[in-house]
Amino acid sequence: MISPLARLRHSLDDFRVGVVDGPFRALRHADFRRFLVGQGVSLVGTWMQSIAQGWLVLELTHSAFAVGLTVTLSTRPVLLFTLYGGVVADRVDRRRFIMFLQAVMLVEAAVMAGLTLTHHITVEWIWGLAVLFGLATAFEVPTRQAFLVELVPPEDLISAAAINSTTYNLARMIGPAIAGVVVAAAGSGAAFAVNAVSYLAVLIGLSRIQKLHVPRPPVEGPSIFTGMHFIAARPLLRSMTILMMLLTVFGGSFLPMLPVYAREVLKTGASGYGALTSAVGVGAVFGAIMIGATGHRFARGRVTLIASSTLASLVVVLALVRSFPLALALLACAGAAMACQGIATATGLQLAATSDLRGRVMAVYSFVVLGLAPISAFQAGWIAERFGVAWSIGVNGAVCLIGTLFVRKSLWQGKEG
Repeated sequence: MISPLARLRHSLDDFRVGVVDGPFRALRHADFRRFLVGQGVSLVGTWMQSIAQGWLVLELTHSAFAVGLTVTLSTRPVLLFTLYGGVVADRVDRRRFIMFLQAVMLVEAAVMAGLTLTHHITVEWIWGLAVLFGLATAFEVPTRQAFLVELVPPEDLISAAAINSTTYNLARMIGPAIAGVVVAAAGSGAAFAVNAVSYLAVLIGLSRIQKLHVPRPPVEGPSIFTGMHFIAARPLLRSMTILMMLLTVFGGSFLPMLPVYAREVLKTGASGYGALTSAVGVGAVFGAIMIGATGHRFARGRVTLIASSTLASLVVVLALVRSFPLALALLACAGAAMACQGIATATGLQLAATSDLRGRVMAVYSFVVLGLAPISAFQAGWIAERFGVAWSIGVNGAVCLIGTLFVRKSLWQGKEG
C-alpha cells in the first residue's frame, strides 16, 4: 500500500513535470517566442487603455450606463463581423493581416491620446473610436488564434494555449496596475499614449517571424456558419460552447462594472479600480498554470462545469462584499475559475478542428467571448443604473449559476473526440 507521504510526493512530482513539460513547452519554438513577446507588451498597453477609458467615461458622464455602453460599442462590431473574420482568417496571409490590423489599433490609440491630452475629448469621440477598435478586433482575434496554431506543432498546442492565456492575464494584472498610477499622476491621455507605443512591439515581433505564408487553395462558397455546424455536430463541444455563452453574458458581466463597483460600493479611486482588475489577472495567471500542469488528468467538460459553477458562486458573494481586501481575494479566485474554463473550452475547440476550418471554428469562440459581451455590458449597466451595481453583479451571478445547472449532465458525462 502506498503511504500518504509517497502519494503526496508523487503528486508534487506530477505537478512539477506538468508545469515544466505542459504549459511552457511551446516556448521552445523561436517564432512562438517572438509572437508572444510582442503580444505581451501590446496587451499591457491595451489593458491600460481599457482602464483609462472606463474611468474617463465615468468622469465625463457620471453614468454606469455610459460605461456599459462604451464596452457595448467596442464589442458590437465583433458581434457582427467575427464569423466573417474567421472566413478571412482561413484564406489570407495571417501574419501580414494581423500586422495591418494592429497598425489600425495603433492609430486609434494615438488619436485617443491626442484628443485627451489636448482636452478635445468627448464621450462621443470615445464611442466612435471604440467602434473602430471593435471592427479591427473582429478580424484580428480569429486570425491571431488561427495563426497561433501555425507557430507550434500539434503536440504543443495545449502548451501554447496555456502560455497565451497566462500572457493575457499577466497583462491584465500589470496593465491595470500601471494604468492606475499613470491615470492618477498624468491623466487618461498618458495611458492612451503608452498604449499607442506598445503596438510597435507586436509589429516588430510579427515582422521577425520566419514562418513563410503557404497559400491555401480557394474554398468554394465558404460559409460563416461552417464553424457553428462543426461545433453543433459534437455534443461535448456544443455544451462547452453553451456554457461559455452563459459565462460571457452573465457570469463575467461584473468586469465592465468594476469601475462603478470600486467607486460606489468600495469607495475607492482609480488606483483601487486598477488593483481590483489586477486581482482578476493574478488569479487567472495561477489558474492558467494549474490547468496547464494538471489539465491532462481531467476531462475538459468536467473542468468547465466545476470552473463555471465556482465562478458564478464567487460573483454572487462579491455582490454582498463591502471590504476591499475581501473583494480582491474573491476577484482573484474568480479570475482563476475564468482561466480554467476558458482554456479548457478553447483547447477543446482547437484540438477538434481541422487546419482548414480552425479559423472559422475559433471565430465562433471569439464570437461568444467577445461578440456577446455587448449584451453582458448593456444589461449589467442597465440593472446597475436602476437598482445599483451590487444588485447587477448579484443577479447576473445567480442567473449564471442556475443556467449552469441545466447543462451539468452533458458536461459531466460528455466524451471527447
